[in-house]
Amino acid sequence: MAPKPTLLLADDDPRNIFALKAVLQLKGYTILTAQNGKECLDVLAKQPEVDVVLMDMMMPVMDGYEATQALRQQPQFRDLPIIAVTAQAMPGDKERCLAAGATEYIAKPIDTDQLEALIHQHLTK
Repeated sequence: MAPKPTLLLADDDPRNIFALKAVLQLKGYTILTAQNGKECLDVLAKQPEVDVVLMDMMMPVMDGYEATQALRQQPQFRDLPIIAVTAQAMPGDKERCLAAGATEYIAKPIDTDQLEALIHQHLTK
């Protein structure tokens, strides 16, 4: 049996982590969590086997834009799928996320079917 894909949820809102973690674990994913961009980088340094990162863009300490840019500067994470997640879907947000290095973009409230399709798309590449 193939190992379960590992996702890293980087989000400062425990309610978002709880809800997404519950849904994604039911779908068979292993879930790691981080509460800010710095913690996200720390988790990936210790556990680089992560298959996809779900990156909230608005977090304290280090936001998702900074964290995504920092990951893209590290050769081992240049091709890591990063799905940017944002609550304030403002004009230009998608472009800003992609310019920071995100692979995909999804707005909150998250459509879990759409999210799973995005994750699956990157796991099968």
